[in-house]
Amino acid sequence: MRVNSAAGTATAGITNRFAAGGVFGEDLYSHISGEIRYLYHDGDPYLSMGSVRGNIQGQSHTLHYDGLFHLFDRARRFRPFVAVGGGGKFYRATGPAPVPQPFPQIASLVHTDDWRLMVDVGFGMKYRLRNHVMVRADFRDYITTFPKNIFVPKGNATDRGLFQQFTPTFGIGYWF
Repeated sequence: MRVNSAAGTATAGITNRFAAGGVFGEDLYSHISGEIRYLYHDGDPYLSMGSVRGNIQGQSHTLHYDGLFHLFDRARRFRPFVAVGGGGKFYRATGPAPVPQPFPQIASLVHTDDWRLMVDVGFGMKYRLRNHVMVRADFRDYITTFPKNIFVPKGNATDRGLFQQFTPTFGIGYWF
């Protein structure tokens, strides 16, 4: 993601430290299932240009519904799938804004919150260990528009691009 101005171009992003969450799903059809998912991403919003970088402590919370399209039916132990869904992502800056701001002529990092609509796409696999116990691995891309309340472009600066958070997750689950 970039912020362009007459003073230069800064890269805006969010670091990826760790993610944790929960899934509640339904598996009503042979090859199609659905899930309500919550995901906590720990990561700081930052601005960088060259070797200079400034950040603010932060995190995000995602709540969404996904449709899963399985390659094999429910009777199989191993079930690869693709997923697509949507929902909302809540970006939260938790620390103080950097003083001085790293690029005050381009954009500022602000201690505030920002809600954005979110789309996710991904793939994964489920493996049934026993009758009601499974392990799973997912890789998702969480896509939102630019959170302009946290990254505030200055003057005539403009933002370009979408925020993407590539997120691998692993888990163990119980189904009934």
